[in-house]
Amino acid sequence: MARLSVSDLLKTEPTSQDVTVEGWVRTFRSNRFIALNDGSTINNIQCVVDFENLDETTIKSINTGSAIKVTGQLVESQGKGQSVEIQVSDIFIHGGADPETYPIQPKKHSLEFLREKAHLRVRTSTFSAVMRLRSALSFAIHSYFQQNGFYYMHAPIITGSDAEGAGEMFRVSTLDAKNPPLKEDGDIDYKQDFFGKETNLTVSGQLEAETYAMGLGKVYTFGPTFRAENSNTSRHLAEFWMIEPEMAFFDLDANMDLAEDFIKWVIGYVLENCQDDLAFLEKRLLDEEKSKPQAERSEMALIEKLKFVVDNNFKRVSYTEAIDILRNSKPNKKKKFEYPINEWGADLQSEHERFLVEKHFKCPVILFDYPAKIKAFYMRLNEDGKTVRAMDVLFPGIGEIVGGSQREERLDVLKEKMAALNIPEEELWWYLDLRKFGTAVHSGFGLGFERLVLFVTGMGNIRDVIPFPRTPQNAEF
Repeated sequence: MARLSVSDLLKTEPTSQDVTVEGWVRTFRSNRFIALNDGSTINNIQCVVDFENLDETTIKSINTGSAIKVTGQLVESQGKGQSVEIQVSDIFIHGGADPETYPIQPKKHSLEFLREKAHLRVRTSTFSAVMRLRSALSFAIHSYFQQNGFYYMHAPIITGSDAEGAGEMFRVSTLDAKNPPLKEDGDIDYKQDFFGKETNLTVSGQLEAETYAMGLGKVYTFGPTFRAENSNTSRHLAEFWMIEPEMAFFDLDANMDLAEDFIKWVIGYVLENCQDDLAFLEKRLLDEEKSKPQAERSEMALIEKLKFVVDNNFKRVSYTEAIDILRNSKPNKKKKFEYPINEWGADLQSEHERFLVEKHFKCPVILFDYPAKIKAFYMRLNEDGKTVRAMDVLFPGIGEIVGGSQREERLDVLKEKMAALNIPEEELWWYLDLRKFGTAVHSGFGLGFERLVLFVTGMGNIRDVIPFPRTPQNAEF
């Protein structure tokens, strides 16, 4: 007999035919009603047991967390909440779960507690919904780029370059940490290391993706990136996933068009294909917000917020205009901002980004033409000599979700910028080669995948949208 998923069974007409399903017990009530879930859907299927005709040892083994195989007739459900249920004729116990020690019991657990049980938390409704949405978003991202003529490019995980220039990198070395080889001046001799030079885990695949865009036209990376930034916040991870498209012959306007179209398409995909999980997470969010003061509650429910992003044009605003708005805003004048805005050139913080999106424009915002001093070396310098062709997409609730730019394609200008920042030319000789041989206008952006998942699921902490979060002092599992 073919094994069917819970998802398939719940869509099947009751025929009184025998079916087989396997999964984990969510609850077992009155020695009669098993709520079974196999991860294929947020919904459980009810399995009705005739306990008088079932072996006592088997009944005692049916506890929350047990893995079982159920065979029985699929019939019309007598209870509320489901159209079909299984009248059980046979149960096989794959593996029990001692109710005295199994930590995921059918009660409300805090998210902090569940992070400590990250290997089991996906068996809860909340985390199974989040992870199915994460999977659907991954699929949607690949689908969008493949349908739009992009090639998937695997950027290296181990690299000798620091694309962001921030220096917050995890080193990769095979040298003896307690007794490394030293040079005559006492510095570590990295020539004796595995790669013969200092290397680190990548902070971005952008620079390598640029090289491929300048041969394949349009490429994208989607892989893990690493930042050794000691930030213990709800928005930062040490290991996270990045989507980075790079496009030859795209200027900043085309880059902004692509970012907006891409985000809308991907969110539209989950609105269409993940309705049950989104409905569950929306209800969870509404229940959670009941305990908050009215002023701290979201103005829109989760699904309404997602539809709002899909249905509305993003507002495009220059950095200079944004600074004027912020400088003259009530929170700034009343010194409510933690980081006051006093002058042009300030690096915008999350509080400023959220004010622009949530209070001033009340829609997603794309800021562009930032001061050169607060942006990376590879961004194209504008004719004014003080701003660069950078853009950030800002979303309600989280601030920046996308950061991108038109890249500097002029060899002489790029060399000047690298010299000003003390970036050695020999380190990025291959990157400079792109400007020597067939240079052209090109652009790209980066989207932190977990930030997108955070927005779509309505979760409040980035540690709850990745299977095993890596944060300062935490590399468990």
